[in-house]
Amino acid sequence: MNAPPPVPKLPLPVAPLLDPSWFHTVLAQPGIKSLLPFPILIAIAYPVWRLFRRWWKDFDDEATTLRVARQERGEVDYRPAVCMALAAAVLTIQEYYGGRSFYDQVLRPQVVVWEAAGHTWLKVSKYDQLYGYAWWSIARVLGYVLIPILGWKILFPKERILDYGLRIKGFIEHLWIYGALLAIVVPVMFIVSKQPDFGTYYPFYKLSSRSWFDFLAWEAMYYVQFFALEFFFRGWMVGALRDSMGSAAIFVMAVPYCMIHYGKPYLEAHGAVVAGVVLGTLSLRTRSIYSGFLLHISVAAGMDTLSLFKRNALPHVFWGAG
Repeated sequence: MNAPPPVPKLPLPVAPLLDPSWFHTVLAQPGIKSLLPFPILIAIAYPVWRLFRRWWKDFDDEATTLRVARQERGEVDYRPAVCMALAAAVLTIQEYYGGRSFYDQVLRPQVVVWEAAGHTWLKVSKYDQLYGYAWWSIARVLGYVLIPILGWKILFPKERILDYGLRIKGFIEHLWIYGALLAIVVPVMFIVSKQPDFGTYYPFYKLSSRSWFDFLAWEAMYYVQFFALEFFFRGWMVGALRDSMGSAAIFVMAVPYCMIHYGKPYLEAHGAVVAGVVLGTLSLRTRSIYSGFLLHISVAAGMDTLSLFKRNALPHVFWGAG
């Protein structure tokens, strides 16, 4: 008895699907990559709405009550107009004067003169890149913190700056929110660390591995600018817009917050929309920026440390060679 002929095997493309490189190949197509954020944002929008819709309604109800009271008194709330005009001015200043090019063209020559005059401890050739980031961090504090505070106290002297997200009480009462967000972000951080370009993107300061001084100095500058960023967007902006706009203040703030991420990876810039809405909602609810600040620096420290660790590039000495 003859055996039945073997069943031909169909050439199913299983092996290619098991290889993760196909995913990166698909994303490399400009048309697909440009549209990819939209289904992701749509998928995220519903659970975010379900999670925060009651808080957003509370914000809107509070703003409506305050608007009616102002109308009955014949008052006009000028804070939104001043806030948006001042924010536009600050962001424009940051774009033209708060970056590396301004340091290279204006500040670095002066630092070189100081070093030549006898201040050899400056060591421009060794710390030139770090000085550029130092100016970047200082510029964020000047633009995102000092200008809004001074402008606000001049134009609205009765306003208390501590009410713009700087009070500790609201943060302590809602400390669990920081823990919950961190529990969500940490797994995502490890997933992102598997991407092929992760090790070349973080840390921004490429000499962080030279010494612990370089690494810690960079992290300190990084954290300071995060505090300034949180105060500007989640403290001052949403606080200034809250009484007139209610929950809409969050989404107004999310637009420029997304735009300052231009120049970073495409998907990360879109992710800033989600981060802006979530952190903006939490800051309005808690009246504190500290959860967002701690989340930012936790992720920053994790990303930088993971990147150096994966490349076996963590510092081994406190002071690096020149």
